[in-house]
Amino acid sequence: MTEYTDEELAQILDKDIFHLISQAADELGLDCYVVGGYVRDIFLDAPSDDIDCVVVNNDSVNPKPGIAIAKLLKKKLGRRATLSVFKNFGTALVKVYNGNGNANVNGETEVEFVGARRESYQRNSRKPIVEDGTLEDDQNRRDFTINAMAICLNKSRFGELVDPFGGLDDLWDGIVRTPLDPDISFSDDPLRMLRCIRFATRLNFIIDDETFSALERNAERIKIISAERIIEELNKILMTRTPSRGFVDLQRCGLLQLILPELSVMDMVEERAGRAHKNNFYHTL
Repeated sequence: MTEYTDEELAQILDKDIFHLISQAADELGLDCYVVGGYVRDIFLDAPSDDIDCVVVNNDSVNPKPGIAIAKLLKKKLGRRATLSVFKNFGTALVKVYNGNGNANVNGETEVEFVGARRESYQRNSRKPIVEDGTLEDDQNRRDFTINAMAICLNKSRFGELVDPFGGLDDLWDGIVRTPLDPDISFSDDPLRMLRCIRFATRLNFIIDDETFSALERNAERIKIISAERIIEELNKILMTRTPSRGFVDLQRCGLLQLILPELSVMDMVEERAGRAHKNNFYHTL
């Protein structure tokens, strides 16, 4: 991991795509930030092709600021890019072909734009009720502190890091924790519990004690998550360097009993002829 100053972050973002986003934001009078995994991976020295941008609508001129900035960016890029708009969600995706930046295996750079928002949840669903919000609101709703950092792309503050929850410190310390109350975070969106374990496994981080306790208290909430989403997270854990770490955490917090009971029940020591035998759970891992 490397720590960077704002000036050094500006140099890292000194790419055509980010300067064009900056120009579009300034022309529309919108504040724009690159957020989430892209920012996290800068400090982990792990270049990413997953660029997410949050756009703050300060004066309500653009009711869907993420879409507005994406449309202007597409205009600036011309035939080099395609635009997909998702009006119901207020988001837009710009794919840049052979553009500067971190291109993926298909030679594309993908930038997703969303307006800053705040979210509230109903007990029986992980689908939030969404309202326009500030950057602070948007960072509050992020799953973990290491994913809640943002870097400003506007020309006057280009490269400025906004890190209200100490995500950078948690990266240094190797800790996964939620920005706000973990009980609320996991109850609102139980899929975050699997994501918590996945990130800890993938990055070889430790789950914060308070956050882990909240995993135990809220494990039953995983029942409202579809099997397809659970399978997706389990597959990502299996693709990490040491997937057994993830499955041990799943067992410790009580999630494994709910999603793979056949594996969980193996966590016992057999006795044969009066002698203790191996623990089949750990042996299987």
